[in-house]
Amino acid sequence: MNRLFGKPKDKALPPDMTEVIKGVDGRAESIEQKINRLDVELKKLKDQMSKMREGPAKNSLKQKALRVLKQRKQYESQAENLRNQSFNMEQATYAVQTLKDTQSTVVAMKTGMKQMKKEFKNINIDDIEDLQDEMTDMLDQSNEVQEALGRTYGVPDIDEDELNAELEALGDELTLDDDTSYLDHVNIPDKEPEHKEPKKPGEIDVDEFGLPKIPAQI
Repeated sequence: MNRLFGKPKDKALPPDMTEVIKGVDGRAESIEQKINRLDVELKKLKDQMSKMREGPAKNSLKQKALRVLKQRKQYESQAENLRNQSFNMEQATYAVQTLKDTQSTVVAMKTGMKQMKKEFKNINIDDIEDLQDEMTDMLDQSNEVQEALGRTYGVPDIDEDELNAELEALGDELTLDDDTSYLDHVNIPDKEPEHKEPKKPGEIDVDEFGLPKIPAQI
């Protein structure tokens, strides 16, 4: 069949938008470089014309400057068109990518919703409520066990009023024990007795309290 009708040609792949944008930007940059070179040439021509008198030579330079300026205008128009093309393609690429991202988001959301519905089918609300009730009962029973284990034995019942009266009496006894007023009647000298001069003949020895000393018995 291929010999009779020939092998069908492969369909050309659509151009890659990113590569096309790079190519357009490269052409625009190349044209801008040409514009810069023309600007340098125009400046030289203007400097030469400013130093020349009116005449055929100056008119010739003027015509050349006009041609350069015309080329510059054409290049500027081409560069502007290329920049606009690049901008439009970038906007189109951004819009396409945004749509792709939106589609991916929608697909992911649908998949997640299906998965949620599938998981919810495995959940029974009544079972959860029963489980909560059972846990509450178990906690109550645990508290009862703890209270039973902490119960005391052999402790007589004591009236609270009697305990309060005993506590107040205990406070009075502690206050009496702390009373030091009985020391107020003991005479304690405020300072050491002053140094006495040597005893004169006929004087009686006295102690530190001014009382006659009792002679020691031998």
